[in-house]
Amino acid sequence: MIDRININVSAVDYDKTGKAISQQLSLLEEMVHEQEGFVMTDSEFAFGWHFFVVSVNKRLVEKLVDQMGADFERLKGKGVEKKFLSWLTNNLEGKTPRFKLAIKEEMESSKYGIF
Repeated sequence: MIDRININVSAVDYDKTGKAISQQLSLLEEMVHEQEGFVMTDSEFAFGWHFFVVSVNKRLVEKLVDQMGADFERLKGKGVEKKFLSWLTNNLEGKTPRFKLAIKEEMESSKYGIF
């Protein structure tokens, strides 16, 4: 089984956000010489927002960490998954209207008490 980082995405514009995430992760695949490193679910619309999940192969992220080295360590967040979210968010800002990213497993944990 492939280890993956599952990211919950909330966006006001699914088309633009989905396309921007796809382009950014495709560029990452090219940069680290990887293929089929991510998949994206279809959108569910509620409360004026589109909700979907992006599942990223951990090997893709590990190769990014290796390439970036100390620069990756300076990214905001605790642990590789949070730092990757920071990297992805930084690379998407300005390319897409309002959006939020969160680690799926954290959203489902009991500390939030709503799932």
